[in-house]
Amino acid sequence: MTVAPMRDTEAGSSDEPAALTDGIHLVVDALKRNGVETIYGVVGIPITDLARLAQASGIRYIGFRHESDAGHAAAAAGFLTQKPGICLTVSAPGFLNGLVALANATTNCFPMVQISGSSERHLVDLQRGDYEEMDQLPAAKMFAKAAYRVSRAEDIGRGIARAIRTAVSGRPGGVYLDIPAAVLGEVLDAEEAKSTVWKLVNPSPRQLPEIEMVDSAIDLLANAKRPLIVLGKGAAYSQSDEQIREFVETTGAPYVPMSMAKGLLPDDHPQSAATARSLALKKADVVMLIGARLNWLLGHGDAPQWNPDAKFIQVDIAATEMDSNQPIAAPLVGDIGSVMDSLLERAKPGQITVQTEWREELAAKSAQNVAKMEVRLQAALTAHPMKFLGALQSIRDVLADNPQVYVVNEGANALDLARNTIPMQLPRHRLDSGTWGVMGIGMGYAIAAAVETGEPVVAIEGDSAFGFSGMELEAICRYDLPIVTVILNNSGVYRGDDPSTSSDPAPTALRARHEYMIKAFGGKGYQATTPEEVAAALREALASGRPALIDCVIDPSDGTESGNIAHLNPKGITVK
Repeated sequence: MTVAPMRDTEAGSSDEPAALTDGIHLVVDALKRNGVETIYGVVGIPITDLARLAQASGIRYIGFRHESDAGHAAAAAGFLTQKPGICLTVSAPGFLNGLVALANATTNCFPMVQISGSSERHLVDLQRGDYEEMDQLPAAKMFAKAAYRVSRAEDIGRGIARAIRTAVSGRPGGVYLDIPAAVLGEVLDAEEAKSTVWKLVNPSPRQLPEIEMVDSAIDLLANAKRPLIVLGKGAAYSQSDEQIREFVETTGAPYVPMSMAKGLLPDDHPQSAATARSLALKKADVVMLIGARLNWLLGHGDAPQWNPDAKFIQVDIAATEMDSNQPIAAPLVGDIGSVMDSLLERAKPGQITVQTEWREELAAKSAQNVAKMEVRLQAALTAHPMKFLGALQSIRDVLADNPQVYVVNEGANALDLARNTIPMQLPRHRLDSGTWGVMGIGMGYAIAAAVETGEPVVAIEGDSAFGFSGMELEAICRYDLPIVTVILNNSGVYRGDDPSTSSDPAPTALRARHEYMIKAFGGKGYQATTPEEVAAALREALASGRPALIDCVIDPSDGTESGNIAHLNPKGITVK
């Protein structure tokens, strides 16, 4: 806070100086007024004092080593809390680093706001070569739900209000807010500045579905022979857990959860068709999508993965999502909680029933697939060197005794196999690579889960995926967070036995003893070469409540290229 020269009052001249404030104080005031409790970021010119002031004012500041990781943390915070996570970055390179996470948040429909300092407009616009000169606003517009620039300190409160409301309302997403250095340093009369900051009222209003479409959806389900419900991460984000569970159980319809929707109903629920997913998609005649999109993760709704005659019901807050890949017979446009309330209210008791034959067919296929998987699991337990599935079974068994643990998961084989091996019992306890399948979310998501919930976190990482954000082990140790990082280390991207065609290592080759990294920062490091050692280390690490890392030595020959999506990776021809 600065002090102004003396000013005249109505009674005449006074020696009392006018109280002043500046743009930095207004940013912090606006964030606090709107309930922001945590900022994730990387400090530097021109936002270092903003971070200092935020911390001094009671906002928790979590400092990262790379802006992308801070942005991923803010996005995960948005998913977990339904409030926009805040990411603070410096200008130009820092802004661009954060933009990766902002784009990923928008793609995954996570609310976050990236606030970046920037160079002076009069210098940028004439391209005079200022420090970190860059016109950041148009770059952000390409990848965010919206982007705004504040050009006057008196508009800071308005800008933050606009950014928060935009991020969280309708379909959530990432919003960019550009604040030039001169605006952060601009001085205003403190009393006059108070009125420029306000608290948002109802930033994410309910959107009610049309009753006609609700009744149409109920009729479609009532007349279906093989109905199926698909739960997406939008259903998890909505926190409509009780309504969704009541609707699923009332209808008796089988359901398939997408990976981040696992735990909305326990994975061992009798109506879960997760272990018979392929059959369920191939034969379902009426499919209700709740917070799930018919994108590449669901084969765009196309045959042969889907029944070509299937009729789709879609629950989504964005009308523009309807018909994006397949005709939607009953578009239920609204927030998921309101839609589920309407469905429960309008459906008559016993109106929707599921044929016994359909349930039995899925149950038989599920039992068959589980038996096949059990053979693989048993073989993996005694394999040496250790297999992915051997390590994952040990992790599964430890997590079964610790259901409060949040699971973060990324990689190729590490992601695919963990998703199918480790069941979830609680909603929003699994965070993974999501819609883009992007690598590098691991440590950011883990830090956000620990900070926002206070619960322990286990991050299950492929060794390649971990490399994108591994330096954040230092941040985990600096803040003493209860995060155990488990690295499935098969010494390579996809696998570690790819032969080299030159004197250099193969393009997919990696080599690391990751447990030494966390020791350098003050955490506990383990190396595990058997499933028993994995289990013992994980139990000890979770019991300690402190940062730890387990480097699981996996057979370099274990793993497939690109995991379950190898068909997306074209092979080059061999030239002789």
